[in-house]
Amino acid sequence: MPFTLRRRPSGRRSKSRASSPAAGDAALTLRPPTPADEKTCLAAHAEFVGFPFLLLWNRQLSWARYLELLGGLRTGHRIPEGLVHSDFLLAEVGGDIVGRVSIRYELNQALAEKGGHVGYGVRPAFRRRGFATEVLRQSVARIHAAGVERILVVCDDNNVGSATVIERCGGVLESVVTPDDGSAPFRRYWID
Repeated sequence: MPFTLRRRPSGRRSKSRASSPAAGDAALTLRPPTPADEKTCLAAHAEFVGFPFLLLWNRQLSWARYLELLGGLRTGHRIPEGLVHSDFLLAEVGGDIVGRVSIRYELNQALAEKGGHVGYGVRPAFRRRGFATEVLRQSVARIHAAGVERILVVCDDNNVGSATVIERCGGVLESVVTPDDGSAPFRRYWID
């Protein structure tokens, strides 16, 4: 279900954004990666710091095998131990891959504690244009359509942008958790 984002009346865009899609230019769609996406996805993977663009990716895995792994997770067949039935989707606008999302239709213990039902990211060149909000909005609709009533979404406590996106999509803060292992505090939100 494509959605067209409206352009904000904020004035001028920087040169780096002038040739890239912006809010209002085209519909954002979520779709599985294809063989043709390998080069762009690997470039996006290199852009991310702190968490991966490509989940479960490693250099020893061919792109074709990677797509097979994602296909097994999507269909619910051949799910490796420790993983759950899920979709890894690319966010595309006007032919450009602007981000990605991992949608988990069920939670294991690790996801119930910290990972949640949705993990999303927008490529650095496409941030602050409303794409993350639309990615999460469409993801929530997909999870609800699959029969999940309450959706857990988690973000780092200091990630104001992500917290704002989650709240815009109906997220209600349950708690801020400070892990015993010394890792960064994180926020737990629920979307009904």
